[in-house]
Amino acid sequence: MSGIAQKYQSGGGKKKMKEVLVTIPVQEKHKKYLEGIGAGMHFTYLNSRKEATEELMREASIILGNVPTAVLSAAEQLEFLQLDSAGATAYTEPGVLPDGVRLCNATGAYGKTIAEHMVATVFAMKKKLPLYRDQMKEHRWRDAGNVTLIDGSTTLVLGMGDIGGKFARKMHALGSRVLAVRRHKTECPEYIDGMYQMSQLEELLPQADIVACSLPETKETIHLLNKERLALMKPDAVLINVGRGNLIPTEDLLEALKAGRPGAAAIDVAEMEPLPEDSPLWEVPNLLITPHVAGNYHTTDILESIVRIAGENLQAYLRGEPLKNEVDFSTGYRKFTE
Repeated sequence: MSGIAQKYQSGGGKKKMKEVLVTIPVQEKHKKYLEGIGAGMHFTYLNSRKEATEELMREASIILGNVPTAVLSAAEQLEFLQLDSAGATAYTEPGVLPDGVRLCNATGAYGKTIAEHMVATVFAMKKKLPLYRDQMKEHRWRDAGNVTLIDGSTTLVLGMGDIGGKFARKMHALGSRVLAVRRHKTECPEYIDGMYQMSQLEELLPQADIVACSLPETKETIHLLNKERLALMKPDAVLINVGRGNLIPTEDLLEALKAGRPGAAAIDVAEMEPLPEDSPLWEVPNLLITPHVAGNYHTTDILESIVRIAGENLQAYLRGEPLKNEVDFSTGYRKFTE
């Protein structure tokens, strides 16, 4: 191979070794861990998922990490794909993966980090910290007016997966009354004051002081929070979106914030990424934009969790045992097991 990738062989034997392609940004200790599980297999490590070529796809039996969907049509020998993202929708579209491929996502790796980011944005927007930062740049000492409390507020969490669940628990600990919406009816955990279905969204939005969205992309969630639903929110409510940008139409978000319903928003995702330099969203004073950085590999915890998930699932796959976070191709979500 060229300098693009490094190949490692674990074990030996006369049989043709299975090819394992790894795009997770692993360290040497992680390579030893994975190769110990996949003894007798041939490992190729890429420096970037963008280096995944059709040539490499033709050889791969197992892929650990995301690769561009455009090259997967060449993956004729692929058996198992372990994503390093929680989102899997793009890989479940018809024709993207060969028939019979097992697909797993990385649910469980991002919850702690992204939930902390969400809590940080709640404090920032409710206490008007971005506004004071702007005033600081202008050397202006001015009181920006009243703020609102988290203690005693009502938080509505849309999406009770790993991220939403951890955020809900933190908001409960801060004294907020937490309502949650999820697809499946389940028992209500002690930190949730009410569990609801998506059909009840329009009656829940007017109650919320904080609306936090960590929903994956599905046909049902695209443009879910349109201008009609945004208009149901309180004038002093804070909207947070760390899930998918197409949950909220850009123009609808712009109009809603200008109209003051909700009063403020913080988004880590946008309909078009990267957000164009000429987007009017950049100029909205009651909007905090971060460039899809709430998760990624910005904490060592995320990398360690993803490597662990990948290793455990590689072992389970090789042993014929049940896989963690296996994705249901009909929904784009991990299979519901609770």
